[in-house]
Amino acid sequence: MTLVLDGVSKMVDGQVHVYPTDLTLEAGTMNVLLGPTLSGKTSLMRLMAGLDVPNTGRIVWQGQDVTGMRVQDRGVAMVYQQFINYPSMTVYDNIASPMRLLGKSRDEIDRAVRQAADLMRLSPMLDRKPLELSGGQQQRCALARALVKNAGLVLLDEPLANLDYKLREELRAEIPNIFKESGSIFVYATTEPEEALLLGGNVATLWEGRVTQFGPTPSVYRKPVDATTARVFSDPPMNFVDVTVRGGTVDYGDGQSAPAPAGAADGAYRAGFRPNHIDLARHTEAALEFGCDLAVTEITGSETFVHLDHKGHRWVGLVHGVRELTPGTRISAFLDPAHVYLFDANGVLVAPAPYAEAA
Repeated sequence: MTLVLDGVSKMVDGQVHVYPTDLTLEAGTMNVLLGPTLSGKTSLMRLMAGLDVPNTGRIVWQGQDVTGMRVQDRGVAMVYQQFINYPSMTVYDNIASPMRLLGKSRDEIDRAVRQAADLMRLSPMLDRKPLELSGGQQQRCALARALVKNAGLVLLDEPLANLDYKLREELRAEIPNIFKESGSIFVYATTEPEEALLLGGNVATLWEGRVTQFGPTPSVYRKPVDATTARVFSDPPMNFVDVTVRGGTVDYGDGQSAPAPAGAADGAYRAGFRPNHIDLARHTEAALEFGCDLAVTEITGSETFVHLDHKGHRWVGLVHGVRELTPGTRISAFLDPAHVYLFDANGVLVAPAPYAEAA
């Protein structure tokens, strides 16, 4: 069982929502669409579901060209960020509704509904109407309905965005296990790199309607093919600084330099590093020191975001602990070259960070 997108694209009112895209998704896999708002995630899912028809290309499902086939004929289940339930039905009937449409027996329906309700912690609420539930409970009802449908393709469009933190964390860990035994293809859209890493499987990074990279999630995270993918797969986005390679040495400015990666020819490059690799103290002998102006600090509890200005570049660092720093002051930021990616002038990856190569 495979879903193949063969050169599919989508335009709306003359604007490109999805550029020509090729993707092959295999049965029993979790596939995450990762990108910021308006990057094309929902547009791509609507094409997969059959809710929209592509302007170019074709969609092949289980070896059959289904381009233009109605969504109800495809065996697709979809859960949106804004949960959709039938307000006049009980929770039990909402969950059971797709199985009844498929003509399943009463015993089979009852067994599946109660199993799904138990997984989603809805068992005490089966006799209630959706409007009697909290927002999180209503979203879990929609998830349970997708679960019992036993569809070959399950599309989850930011389904946990409206849930409280604790429940989101629990369901993030459970969703792959809940669905993996079905053998279906799962597509999960999110704006959060952390969520993509927790879900595992494969990831497609999207930026302005283009899939910039697709592959196993850890591999894409550690070795992004370009600066755009690296920016998408980092929250806050990856930091950059202009550097020069001369004679086997990377010159970072500020009198800071480090050995260049093997094969990096002399010339201008962009060095990239994630916020969690900036520190405010030197922890390794190789760490580079940069003089920065502190713009803003954001204390999140056990960590602090520090917004830094360095020669026209705005950097964001994520440092451990509560740091009570004064905006407008001059401070030092430290960076171990082992955490630095090197991109060429066009943003193409020249060398991944040494730590990622070793992982």
